[in-house]
Amino acid sequence: MEGTNPVNKKLAAALSGGAVLVLALTGCGGDDNNEKLDAWAKQVCDSLQPQAAKIRSANAAIQKETSDNSTPEEVQKADSKAFQDMSDAYRAIGAAVSKAGPPDVENGEKKQTDAVKELNSISASYASLKKQVDGLDTDDQAEFADGLKDIAAELDELSKSGNDALSALEEGEVGEAMSRQESCRTATAPAGATKS
Repeated sequence: MEGTNPVNKKLAAALSGGAVLVLALTGCGGDDNNEKLDAWAKQVCDSLQPQAAKIRSANAAIQKETSDNSTPEEVQKADSKAFQDMSDAYRAIGAAVSKAGPPDVENGEKKQTDAVKELNSISASYASLKKQVDGLDTDDQAEFADGLKDIAAELDELSKSGNDALSALEEGEVGEAMSRQESCRTATAPAGATKS
C-alpha cells in the first residue's frame, strides 16, 4: 500500500485543480442592465449549478480514496467513476452553453463556440482518463503506481486548460451578468478549503 501513497497524494493534488474551472465563474458584479444578457446568464448559471456540484463531489470522492489507505482496486473504482462523472458534467456544461445560444455581446458567437469546443474537449479528456485508469493492473503495485503517476501528470495539464475554457466567455459584460445570478454564485461557493 505504501508504494501508491505518494502517488495518490500527487493525484489528489492534481485533481483539486480540476474543479477550478467551475469555481472560476465568480465575478465582481456590475450594474449594467442588459435584460437579454441577464436572461442568457441565468439560463447558463441554472444549468451549471448541478454540474458544479457533480464535479465537486467527484473531486471529493477521489480525495477521500487517495487520502485513505485504500487498495489499488478501491482507488481504481473511485477514480473511474469520478472521471466519468467529470466527463459527463463538462459535456453537460458545454451543452448548456450551446443551448443558451450566443451571449448578447460583441463577438458573442465566437465566445460561445470557443467555450463549447473547449468544454467538449475537456469532457473527452476525462473520458480518456477513465479508460486509462480502468486499464491499470491493480495486481501489480509498482505498475499501478506508475500508471497513476502518468494520469496525475495529465490531470495537471487538464486542470490548467480547464481554467481557460470559460475565461474568454466570461470576460467583460458576460462575466458581470453571470456574477449577478444567484445560481452562479451558489455553484461557485467553495466546498471546504479551496484556493481563492
